[in-house]
Amino acid sequence: MLDLVENHSLPRTAAFFDLDKTVIAKSSTLTFSKSFYQGGLISRRAALRTAYIQFVFLAGGADHDQMERMRKYLSAMCRGWNVQQVKEIVAETLHDLIDPIIYDEAASLIEQHHKAGRDVVIVSTSGAEVVEPIGELLGADRVVATRMVVGEDGCFTGEVEYYAYGPTKAEAIKELAASEGYDLPRCYAYSDSATDLPMLESVGHPHAVNPDRTLRREAVARSWPILDFHRPVRLKQRLPALSVPPRPALVVAAAVGAAAATAGLVWYASRRRATAV
Repeated sequence: MLDLVENHSLPRTAAFFDLDKTVIAKSSTLTFSKSFYQGGLISRRAALRTAYIQFVFLAGGADHDQMERMRKYLSAMCRGWNVQQVKEIVAETLHDLIDPIIYDEAASLIEQHHKAGRDVVIVSTSGAEVVEPIGELLGADRVVATRMVVGEDGCFTGEVEYYAYGPTKAEAIKELAASEGYDLPRCYAYSDSATDLPMLESVGHPHAVNPDRTLRREAVARSWPILDFHRPVRLKQRLPALSVPPRPALVVAAAVGAAAATAGLVWYASRRRATAV
């Protein structure tokens, strides 16, 4: 049960949200695929494939081994891509692409946590070029995401500096708790994926949101609340009702390039087709 008012005589608390399929209805990276194609970052063939990839992602996502292969692949694919260009594309299309797919239920929860005096932290495997502006749009206080090495020329080198996935999400949350004074047994966490079990286990109030099969099974076994988010809504339609103004997100760990993540998922779709053949 969500405490409506935070006791400020106690240590601080926070609510940690996964992003894709938890706060927004689709993959944050795939949503920008058409814009990346128009900006020359991916080919027409790759852009056309993203419809299939989005279907695969929404139908069940990728397991741990597939995510690891995607990580290695996308690291190589993004080498040489201009970071500033990716940021500009995201900034130009953010409201048109992301605003309509934000879950109303997630926006309400973020609002409630802020009203209760808790920080809101987005914790995502996606890239900072996508996660940071989405976090700002949502009014998140902090963002944790994957970080890739950027060379002196302003382009991705292809090396991963920090990968916000699985256990590393939980480690980042614990580090934040130490630096910000969060009392983790009184904190909240929300995710749709079993790969985020370590993150959910690190807080006292874990919640499964639109869970995959494995997470649903774990949530039932552990008596965790299971939430059904299914109403995307534009934030600007909600703003008159919000009493807490949006707050710019503070980036704790920036991200793998959004276009690179798209490339990795393109590879996953190609692999699925090859296996089917």
